[in-house]
This record gives sequence, C-alpha cells and structure tokens, in this order.
Amino acid sequence: MKSAVIEVENVQRTYQIKSGFWKKSTNQVEAVKGISFEVNKGEIFGLLGPNGAGKTTTIKMLTTMLIPSAGTIKIFGLDPVSEYKALRPRINFILGGERNLYWRLSAYDNLAYFADLYKIPRAVQQNKIPELLRLVELEEAAHRKVETFSKGMKQRLQIARGLLNNPEILFLDEPSIGLDPISARKLRDLIKNLNAQGTTIVLTTHYMFEADELCDRIAFINNGEIIAIDTPKNLKQHTNQQSIVECTIVGSPEQELRDSLAEKQINVMEMQPLQNGVKVRIATEQPQQIVMVLYSSAQFHVVDLAITKPTLEDAYIAMIGGN
Repeated sequence: MKSAVIEVENVQRTYQIKSGFWKKSTNQVEAVKGISFEVNKGEIFGLLGPNGAGKTTTIKMLTTMLIPSAGTIKIFGLDPVSEYKALRPRINFILGGERNLYWRLSAYDNLAYFADLYKIPRAVQQNKIPELLRLVELEEAAHRKVETFSKGMKQRLQIARGLLNNPEILFLDEPSIGLDPISARKLRDLIKNLNAQGTTIVLTTHYMFEADELCDRIAFINNGEIIAIDTPKNLKQHTNQQSIVECTIVGSPEQELRDSLAEKQINVMEMQPLQNGVKVRIATEQPQQIVMVLYSSAQFHVVDLAITKPTLEDAYIAMIGGN
C-alpha cells in the first residue's frame, strides 16, 4: 500500500508588495492559490509549470523556509511551521544554479563545513564525506577548489551536500538548469540511484523530457493552481491526439507552407525553419491520411517523415497553453 509522506491541503501563499513613489501603497500577490496534493513514500514527484507559476514558493513552504498564508501541510505527520525543528533533520533542499557553495574551499572542505552545521561528529565525517564524493563521482576532485569545477561538478557536489544528513525526502528545485547534456544525464542517473535506495524526491524542472524520464507522478501548476496530477503516461493522453506526424518539407517558404497546410485543414503544432527546409509537427487522429495528403500534393517535397506519440511537452502546452 502507498503511504503519503507529504500531505498538502488547500495551501495558499500571499505576498505583500509595496508600490508607488514612496512605497506607501500595498498590493497583494497570490503566488499559490489553494493547492492540494500528496507525495507517496519512495516516489519521484514532479512540479512542472511556467516561470511564476508557484513552484519554488511551494517547495519553500514544504521545506520550512516560508509560512503558508492558509491551508495545512504535513510531512511525516509534522507541521513545517510549528514542528520545523523535528522535521529539518529528515529533509534537505537543493537549489539549481552555482551560488550555493563556497567556491574558495575544496569539495571536501565544503562538505566538512556543512557537516559541522548538521552537527555530524568528526569521526563519522571521515567516512561519510569520501563516501558521498564517490557517490557523485567527485572523489578525484575532492581537494580541488570549487571555483575550478564545471557547472555539472558543482551541481553534483550540491547533491552530496544535500545528502549529508541522510534525508528521507530530498527537494530539488531545477537541479539541471544550465547543465550540458552529459552533465545533465549524469545528474539524472544520480537522482535515479538515490530514489532506488529509498529516498523520496520532489523535483521542479522546466525540462519536459527530464520529468518524463524521472517522475512517477507529475503535477502541472499554473498561476498558483494545480491543473492536473497524474503519471507522465496518463498526462500525455490529455492531448486528445493519438499521433504526431513529424517531417521536414523543403522548397517552400515558411509562411507559404503554413498557408498551404491551413488550406488543407492540417493542424500544425509547430514549425521550425531549418537550413534545408522547414520542420513541421502535426497533431492528428488520422496520421495515415495526413501522410497521404503530404505525399500526394505537388506543393510539398517531404523528407524525414516519422509518426510518433505525443510528448509530455505536448500535454503541457495543451493544458497550460502557449504558442
């Protein structure tokens, strides 16, 4: 049976914003508008949404950094507001970006410093720190200053820092932002490994493929409200389209091609100019019919055609909106 380790019920967060010439007037901004959800023990739960949707505000309320304006949060049955001292040793929080470490210190010294803050005995640190550096593949760089690290190395070191207290829940706010593909893949593998060892993970990200690969369940959040919660597989079915036709069409200017496809009542999801043509993505319930129209028309010279299923990004755009 699944057991919820995080329970969020009708949580709101309102900010008071000063405005006007002398900052005398006050406006209220609702960052989070009565959201409710649960996170089960041992799962990877994703929060996806556009900038300003309320993702980071939600994470900060869950990690005792912000107090909700209304509603209730329970983590392991504890209230993050009144019982934060009992909760904090059982969780940890990692931000994306590079400014959450001491760059003039080595990787080892960074972990030793934070271990002292967690009141981890020095005798325990002697084994714990090398073990974490091995886990994040930084043992060979243990005594290098962090300012010499790449973005990916810094982010892996942050995860090592986040694991010093053996958290039962690890909160990751856009952990792969700005990483190159190889570093991002290493980070995803590390997250999977941590989850396989029993760590519950709550993740925010803008990268749909990352959420699709990692998350057991995903919540789409927009304008401070949750609009859908489900598995990636089920969310992708919300597009109401069963197939995506992807192809490159050469020999036609983009606007002329757009007009021609519209005349044939073909629903174009996306057009991307390429050096040798235009890449087109078409949503349809009848892909074979679309393929026949494309190949039978003298207006189109089609290359590189493929029929695929809708992606999580397609579902995201269908539910949240956008061009």
